[in-house]
Amino acid sequence: MKDIRGIKGRFYIASLIEEGEHVRQDFKFSVSDSRKIARSLSAFANNDGGRLLIGVKDNGVIAGVRNEEDIYVVEQAAQMHCVPPQEIRVTAFKTDGGLTVMRVEIDRSPTRPVCVRETDGSLKAYFRVKDENISVPPLMARAWKEASRRENPAIAIGDAGRCLLDMASRPSGVSVEDFMIAAHVSRTTAEDLAVTLHSMGLLDFVYTGSGFNLSALNG
Repeated sequence: MKDIRGIKGRFYIASLIEEGEHVRQDFKFSVSDSRKIARSLSAFANNDGGRLLIGVKDNGVIAGVRNEEDIYVVEQAAQMHCVPPQEIRVTAFKTDGGLTVMRVEIDRSPTRPVCVRETDGSLKAYFRVKDENISVPPLMARAWKEASRRENPAIAIGDAGRCLLDMASRPSGVSVEDFMIAAHVSRTTAEDLAVTLHSMGLLDFVYTGSGFNLSALNG
């Protein structure tokens, strides 16, 4: 049993709220939907980690945690809806008017993707971009999986690989579709090459505002 009795944290919580929502912080008014919580946990774990402030509205107004059961909903999100299950740290803080805010912290996962089991049984991964949880495309999730399986792969990338790295060196990267057209290769070939280059530490993904492009890594 965890004790939700909060420690004094009026000024600390106020300072966090002052930061607003960002790449490592998300406000949650309530925890009635554990899958929504799981999506934030997935997004943080697949990026650089982060924290949820539960009992805080989107505009920064403290509403407080409603009851002790909320902590179990958060744990359910991490243990039952996240695949693989995630370790979280929960701390309760007392603020103005005796209201309680829960800080839920999660670290970057050593292996990605961290997915959410959706209501239809499908697994979907998320990634934190600024103050949003963005759904990860299948290619990106596949590249993460392959990267965790391989150790320092040494593979000849050929002309197509060099073309992809050149196009991916643009500020906004390159989409798979644009690379396919320029290199005259199939989607399967393009995606296989992207996965290989990501596993080699030469390629990553960058969010453009409408989707993820392939982006070359310097060095």
